[in-house]
Amino acid sequence: MQRPLQITFRGMEPSEAVEDRIRRMADKLERFDEDITGCHVVVEAPHRHHHKGQLYEVKLDIRVPDGELVVNREHRGLHAHEDVHVAVRDAFDAAVRQLEDYVRRRRGKVKHHEVPEHGRVTKLFPIEGYGFLETPDGLEVYFHENSVTDGAFSALEIGDQVHYARADAESDKGPQATTVTPVGKHHIVGDTGS
Repeated sequence: MQRPLQITFRGMEPSEAVEDRIRRMADKLERFDEDITGCHVVVEAPHRHHHKGQLYEVKLDIRVPDGELVVNREHRGLHAHEDVHVAVRDAFDAAVRQLEDYVRRRRGKVKHHEVPEHGRVTKLFPIEGYGFLETPDGLEVYFHENSVTDGAFSALEIGDQVHYARADAESDKGPQATTVTPVGKHHIVGDTGS
């Protein structure tokens, strides 16, 4: 990795064992892309008040030459994430899938369509930094604010039409868009609506 790995613990005491595991797993990410320029891992135990045990969240921000990949593994009721090591493993597994997709796109091994796929923004969660779009055939597709071109996430509104590229692998929120390009509320070529 060209820049040092950053590890942050929130809502919990730092753990050498967890740090060692994160370092080993981060080193393995370079097998997929040796051009990674940085990686920030946040391990968080946000629900300290629960009496049934803490559910850990692990977030990764992986810097690559032409952007960043973000993995946000929320517990969402996964009791396995009461074990911080399992939460770390799951987050890095998701990071590997995103890196594989990223490397395939960089090498041009992604299918190119003459007409980009399109959809309409149906849900936005500005504080959390993500949203959902719906395709003409009714499929709901997750997108992260970093996948919106030109940093235009904050300008998106419900109902806006977008072009998007879909990842081969699904995120923990289902089908995921890797790139979302707003086109406004205008008619898209091939759209049967008016």
